[in-house]
Amino acid sequence: MPDITAYTKRIAKPDEESIESARLLQDSLTKPPGSLGRLETISIKLAGIYRTPRPRIGRKVVFTMVSDHGVTAESVSAFPSKVTAQMVLNFAGGGAAINVLARFAGAEVKVVDMGVASDIKWPSCIINRKIAKGTRNMTRGPAMSKEEALRALDVGAQLASETIDTGVNAVAIGDMGIGNTTAASAITAVITGHPVRSVTGRGTGIDDFTLNAKVRAIEQAIKINSPNPKNGVDVLLKVGGFEIAGMAGVALEAASRGVPVFLDGFVSGSAALIARAICPDSSEYMIASHVSAEPGHKYALEYLKLDPILDLGMRLGEGTGAALAFMIAEASCKILNEMTTFECANVSRSHKEIRK
Repeated sequence: MPDITAYTKRIAKPDEESIESARLLQDSLTKPPGSLGRLETISIKLAGIYRTPRPRIGRKVVFTMVSDHGVTAESVSAFPSKVTAQMVLNFAGGGAAINVLARFAGAEVKVVDMGVASDIKWPSCIINRKIAKGTRNMTRGPAMSKEEALRALDVGAQLASETIDTGVNAVAIGDMGIGNTTAASAITAVITGHPVRSVTGRGTGIDDFTLNAKVRAIEQAIKINSPNPKNGVDVLLKVGGFEIAGMAGVALEAASRGVPVFLDGFVSGSAALIARAICPDSSEYMIASHVSAEPGHKYALEYLKLDPILDLGMRLGEGTGAALAFMIAEASCKILNEMTTFECANVSRSHKEIRK
């Protein structure tokens, strides 16, 4: 059985010396200090992650993890589970939103079947790492066994490791799976301590009746399973999903390799909560791409102490927000690496220098 606690030993804090050097460099560029706002702070954070005052984003990969959820038996979604498999085929054909935005951002998309409840033979471009045909109904007991949870985490870690070995130095985590905002809401409520109703949204666009059923299902799942909020694996196996586990595994491995992981929306945010519960230092390597329209996402980001780059009212998932954030992060690095300093440009920093 994989030893996920090994990450607590392998993940080091970002390099403070590189952070300070990047901050001094930003202040020496031909602009008023702080005038580029978040473009400055993003580049400084990346300097610490990459352990260099001149960070550069090279090859980029979006992991779109896919799985079904047994809790859909409780009528928590506007769409049936069969839509999950249909969307996998759409990803394979390159026609989904993540395909379009990743192409625009110059990123590769890796679609991973973590637990789709289908026997469809996927095209070769789909990575099949199916743990089981969906999780079990968490309102009646744990969503998965401890062995399944650890295997799913390990799958994500292995895929991240193999990808980083090829020279990729920026990864993003996205998701797809009917019912997965129910699992994400449960994880967020347990770990952040906020009430279930506060962190539960409409997901695929459910009506009031279905929203109430969703809240009741989550409350029942938490009551019957009693997940330990301090134990990430326990929360995951009791109320999580296989794609959430896979994303958490990617986040942990990326952190251990000194690679930033760009979070997408609410479901990937719940995976980040799991990763942080397993190893708190892993959140130092996370970048929040955007804040989802799902209400629980803001609570997850507050708990993770992450400021989202974008707020576009998005709630699709798939990695779409992360693909957009890739471009902004690259722009922040280009500012740090390509702008001239006051000294090199022979530009005065202040009225006092001009009078001289």
